[in-house]
Amino acid sequence: MPRIRRLQAKDWELLKAIRLEMLTDTPMAYVESLDAARRQTETQWQERAAAMSGDASITVVADTGEDGSKLCGLMRVVLKHPQNPERPLQAMLISVYVAPEHRGLGLADELLKMSCNAAAGELKAESIELGVHEENVRALAFYRRHGFETTGASRPYPQDTSKLELVMERRLP
Repeated sequence: MPRIRRLQAKDWELLKAIRLEMLTDTPMAYVESLDAARRQTETQWQERAAAMSGDASITVVADTGEDGSKLCGLMRVVLKHPQNPERPLQAMLISVYVAPEHRGLGLADELLKMSCNAAAGELKAESIELGVHEENVRALAFYRRHGFETTGASRPYPQDTSKLELVMERRLP
């Protein structure tokens, strides 16, 4: 099993490599296009890695355990409305990815467990939400197995507005 750890700002080159892989492998799963990601400058990737490892954003990654090794999985948790004190804190799971050669081996389970623990413990979120393409049966089943339920809400899928993204949510301890 790969090592799971937190993304750090110094990991910007590893982040860039996995993001380009993510967008090549499953382009319809992310709002960003591969072309837009390729146009990012070195400074933008550095800023992005710093933001993804900041106070309101936690990114967990998997690698082989050797410093500088290729990332094989990633999940990011962000607070949805951190500036609104009247709303309960809610986290959102975004940028979920496991490299093809690591799928089906339990890595997604471990990344999700660490992400939910970080959302509850560090971000103090009461729940965690994500959007899943209405036709992504495997993802819907995966999240249901991990305590997520569809909320009844949906929104147009960003890359194809004729399809829906179903909102799923899980209460956190």
